[in-house]
Amino acid sequence: MSNLTFPTKNVGDLTITAVSDGYLHASFDLLANIDPADASRMQENAGINDHTSIHINCYLVRGGGRTVLIDAGAGGFKQWGGRLKTNLLLAGIQPSQIDAILLTHAHPDHVGGLMDASGEAVFPNAELVAHHREVAFWQDDGNLSRAPERARGNFLVARQAFDGFRDRLRTFDAGEVLPGMTAVPLPGHTAGHTGYRLDSGDQSLLVWGDIVHFPQIQIPRPEVSIAFDQDAHLAADTRSKLLDSVASDRLLIAGMHLGQPGFARIERKKLAYGVAYQE
Repeated sequence: MSNLTFPTKNVGDLTITAVSDGYLHASFDLLANIDPADASRMQENAGINDHTSIHINCYLVRGGGRTVLIDAGAGGFKQWGGRLKTNLLLAGIQPSQIDAILLTHAHPDHVGGLMDASGEAVFPNAELVAHHREVAFWQDDGNLSRAPERARGNFLVARQAFDGFRDRLRTFDAGEVLPGMTAVPLPGHTAGHTGYRLDSGDQSLLVWGDIVHFPQIQIPRPEVSIAFDQDAHLAADTRSKLLDSVASDRLLIAGMHLGQPGFARIERKKLAYGVAYQE
């Protein structure tokens, strides 16, 4: 099986491939500013049969002599995902070939795939790159002590990942993190939630991390937030502003929970935004 099996876009000299890690499920009770029945109806109208299923994407970026991964999936945490390594192999990529892993943030469905069940790093030659505020948040014992019981496991997964890559961990504040790959601050979801804008030639693409979890709900209704957001109001404000920007610029986007097609453009409709998947 070749990498042609996976959704792929070329941006100048860069080749970006959406690699699925599988799925997780989240109850509509975790959503704010929408009635669960309305959420179900929106999923139904979009042709989504499994209403509470959230797809997990990671993105493989090749070009300029580099093989970069953006996020690493859930790795089977809480039986979420866990398909990344297998799918990378199907795409012709060995874990040892990954040079760098850019993190959008350190929730378990983004860092769980960094370590295997025995506590070894899955990507032995990769540098781990993350926003300094993201690393500081999860490493802070005060934050851990204040976290609700259900969220404490998230701290342990993040810390295990950072510890496993401690000799290869690089933090940044802003700007270009690798040639042609620029950090875009997208505050609200987590302390250091970051998108990555990829530019090559006169083409661009934005990997927007967790701007949405349910695209067919949160793109037309950006005020709908999810309990995973650390600051729901700020996350909703960031989402609204970003949707306006990428729709105006006709910017190609990619997102960790954008759905299996992996790539889309945002269209401005009469009273709302819509998602147009790009095959």
